[in-house]
Amino acid sequence: MKMNPARKSLLPVIGCLVAALIAGCATAPPVDWSSRVGHYTYAQAVNEFGPPNRQFRLSNGATEFKWFAPAPGGAGMNNNFGAAQNFNPGFDNRYLQLTFDTNGVLTAWSRNY
Repeated sequence: MKMNPARKSLLPVIGCLVAALIAGCATAPPVDWSSRVGHYTYAQAVNEFGPPNRQFRLSNGATEFKWFAPAPGGAGMNNNFGAAQNFNPGFDNRYLQLTFDTNGVLTAWSRNY
């Protein structure tokens, strides 16, 4: 049985679309923050998550930064746990908190998500 040439040329396109769909649905593994302490920098965090939503200067010169996440299904998260563009603090309290020393190196972390 002969296959229609139009259908024959459509098969690779469908195959590529299916492969892209499967790859797009894969979730990234969770970040092991403990392994990043001591060498992960503030610049890397901003590159990965965007600008933080809040920052607090500590008495020892270190700075705590918080990245808030929107409610599940909300808009604004730009990565695995990125900065929310349209965050409403009363709506959800999920966050990632990273503390960097005066040299901008990660010294501590915590999260609520």
